[in-house]
Amino acid sequence: MNPAAALSHATQPDAAPLALVNGDVVLDEYVQSRGPWSAVVAAGDVLTIVDVEGNQAVDCLLYSANDVGTRYSAAVTIASQRSIFLTTGTVLRADSGTALMTVVDDEVGVHDTIGGACSQESNTLRYGHHTHDQHACVENFLIEGSKWGLGKPDLVSNINWFMNVPVDPDGALGIVDGLSAPGKRVALRAEMDTLVLVSNCPQINNPCNGFNPTPVRMIVTRPEASR
Repeated sequence: MNPAAALSHATQPDAAPLALVNGDVVLDEYVQSRGPWSAVVAAGDVLTIVDVEGNQAVDCLLYSANDVGTRYSAAVTIASQRSIFLTTGTVLRADSGTALMTVVDDEVGVHDTIGGACSQESNTLRYGHHTHDQHACVENFLIEGSKWGLGKPDLVSNINWFMNVPVDPDGALGIVDGLSAPGKRVALRAEMDTLVLVSNCPQINNPCNGFNPTPVRMIVTRPEASR
């Protein structure tokens, strides 16, 4: 059940005040815990992702809506900004260097682009064979991506919004408690019509979701200059 359906019209917070960039609200949807989501965000529109209950990783892939061969590249994005972490000012780029989206506001300050997405295979390797049948982000991406003609070869290294992945001095990656909190937000402006593919991470074996996956909210606004 979509959590939005469980909220009465009177108790559901209005979308406009939650958006980090003012404008007409053109989309307002909840992504259920553990679930997938996708939408095309038109050039100039701004997507605000709301971490409703806090400490919820949101795995994300970006594609040009007009050419899915133009897709997010972690390597090019990292090299262009000389940082492995994403925050305000980060330009999310494709292999060609083309800008897909820009982080225009961020209430957390650190988001991950190297930790990857959980899968049934990686769960088994890391946590044991008893986790093999647990739903994972790769399965979410495949389910949702199929709606847009995407398959496994189209999955690339992804963004993890609200996920904290520090790098130890020896180069090892850690997955630790997130830095987010209930209601924290990040806002992305589309530099072209961009297909945004999301897995609201179902991982329960590490602290990226506080061992308790929760819903997130996706709000798209159209600033006055884009009307």
